[in-house]
Amino acid sequence: MTQNVLDKIMKPKSIAVIGASTKPKTIGSEIMQRLRDYKFNGSIYPINPKGGIIEGFQAYTSISEVPGEVDLAVIVVNAKFVLDTIDQCNEKGIKGICIITAGFKETGAEGAELEKQLLAKIHEYGMRCVGPNCLGVLNTNPNIMMDATFAESLPIRGDIGFVSQSGALGGGILNILKDLNLGFAQFVSIGNQADINAETMLEYWENDDDVKQILLYMESIQNPSNFRKLASRITKKKPILALKAGRSAAGASAASSHTGSLAGADKAAAALLNQSGVIREFSLKNLFANAKAFSNCPIPKGNRVAIITNSGGPGIMATDAICESGMEMAKITDATKDKLRSFLPSAASVKNPIDMIASAPIEHYTQTLETVIADENVDMIVVIYLPFLGLKDIDVAKALMEIKAKNPSKPILGVFMTTSDFFTQISNMNVNMPFYMYAEEAAEALARLDQQRQWMQKPAGKIPCYDVDRSKVESIIRNSVKEGRDQLTTLESIDVLQAYGIRACKYGLATNEDEVVNLGNSIGYPVVMKMTSKTTSHKTDVGGVVVNIRSEEQLRKEYKGLLERLEAKGLLDGLEGVIIQEMVKGNREMVCGIATDPQYGPMMMFGLGGVFVEALKDVTFRIAPLTDIDAAEMVKSVKAYKLLQGARGTKPAQINQIEETLLRLSQLVNDFKFIDELDINPLLISEATGEGIAVDGRIKVRMSEAKEYLNLSCAQCQSC
Repeated sequence: MTQNVLDKIMKPKSIAVIGASTKPKTIGSEIMQRLRDYKFNGSIYPINPKGGIIEGFQAYTSISEVPGEVDLAVIVVNAKFVLDTIDQCNEKGIKGICIITAGFKETGAEGAELEKQLLAKIHEYGMRCVGPNCLGVLNTNPNIMMDATFAESLPIRGDIGFVSQSGALGGGILNILKDLNLGFAQFVSIGNQADINAETMLEYWENDDDVKQILLYMESIQNPSNFRKLASRITKKKPILALKAGRSAAGASAASSHTGSLAGADKAAAALLNQSGVIREFSLKNLFANAKAFSNCPIPKGNRVAIITNSGGPGIMATDAICESGMEMAKITDATKDKLRSFLPSAASVKNPIDMIASAPIEHYTQTLETVIADENVDMIVVIYLPFLGLKDIDVAKALMEIKAKNPSKPILGVFMTTSDFFTQISNMNVNMPFYMYAEEAAEALARLDQQRQWMQKPAGKIPCYDVDRSKVESIIRNSVKEGRDQLTTLESIDVLQAYGIRACKYGLATNEDEVVNLGNSIGYPVVMKMTSKTTSHKTDVGGVVVNIRSEEQLRKEYKGLLERLEAKGLLDGLEGVIIQEMVKGNREMVCGIATDPQYGPMMMFGLGGVFVEALKDVTFRIAPLTDIDAAEMVKSVKAYKLLQGARGTKPAQINQIEETLLRLSQLVNDFKFIDELDINPLLISEATGEGIAVDGRIKVRMSEAKEYLNLSCAQCQSC
């Protein structure tokens, strides 16, 4: 049903423009002109209270007067008339709605209430709606030919499905498409996205052969979990490139945990896009430069690149860019080199990069490209041109495109370091390969093609389910919440970790000196002593952690000293006791944890830990729940991974066990979704076994959600 209704918007056979106008430079006039000038294949019905003729079409005073069926209503009337207009559209049986009109939630509380009422009607009537406050929609398919926008320039045909949350930005893009040498298949300006949003269009375009790639400009992601589900599936079929604006980290400092303070506002979006296979761009320039490659190149079979050039310097720079982008320079076969030597001058270099030298004529370009295409060691090709000896750039480009037409299976990119006139000429041609001014642009485009290749080849990850003591964790948290504490004690936190099978130090709780000594003697020295308090969470700030205690005598002394420090600071009343732990020897400290983003939900963190975690910030993030592949990528993606592998003769860490720790934490936060923050810092790598051992833990819950989950009434809760 949804697909059929969306067809009424994107593939209509008839359009009514409600608010059509004869007044120049008005939206109602501009949309009528676009529909007329782009030669929409269906029926157009302008609606204006005065009737008459608008842009050559008979106008009707109301939608009810239109003689035929209407698939799509484009509404441009004043916001105060929109709800009545929706009622009239329903009476006419119209299911596709595009509301250009502004004046809704973007204007404040009153507009938000109006939009709420609008959405209620849309749902009640079984309609789908683009907008309000948007630029419109278009479809360049020859069978449709619909431009229901008010951008100044008419669109050109292409293979891109584009969603823009910004109407003005979308209009600007439509106006410069020709200069970008790009065309759209379909375009949707979602505006306030009251109904239709980016996720709607992703699903709509998933199996649309007309849309070969999807581009997104987003300022927000309304439903991250649904976006992840859809995008993860669709990116296995076609690329999705996204420009996600709003990268500010403001507000991160409000979090109290290490994980929370490092999880800036943009980290969640970055993690989500990464896990969904979406290629993230950080500028419009890069978005369209790389989209140009996807429009004109197949997905490569590997990451081996050959460079053909008529100048050594640019060839070297291109080589640097290729290698820095994580790809490989192809090893040209001896047979290919022999063939190149047969027609290139002796001064030419047949190694990769292949330098034909400045005197290379068009014939050398074509012969070299044909020869390199045939090399089985080459997956992608960059052809560099610099103007020498009167050789015309446009002639070289045409020759290259002729060869590309005969050899469509490998990506071929042109780097033409020439005048802007060349790119103007190219923009007026039907090209079959992308052209760039600089080698770095081409290298990045190839890297994006390779990124898509790797994602499509990556197996789907699995979310394991471990045997854990869930009831014990529920009991621990229930006790904390009943006492009005959203922060678990250190002892409670470690008990939670152990209940979920996370390796922690051997430990015990002591509440007096005799118990302290008995525990130290039973665990065996050296030991660590840590205070556990219901009122103090950062133990090191008050001298609450003492390491390397090597004897009973030293343990007694340190315990007495701790009590004195806490009493001096007025913190003794909150002391629950001290934890005596085995002292694990190791100088590699990692950190893993959980922070909750208000929109994206729980985020997992892993990286270099210890006291420098926030200074060095060698950490990575993923959205929970984690798959086994997510966990493996997290561990390998940090710089400290080299330390885990066993740098300078240290014992290699048990990588699989560390990955399992992350997966168990993911299961924990999935089972108890009200966990707000969690830190294991440090996760110490044992010198003896290579295990990652939690030597400290810290857990905080969201009190109101925890109460609801645990079914605790106010009578049971001291905090009330």
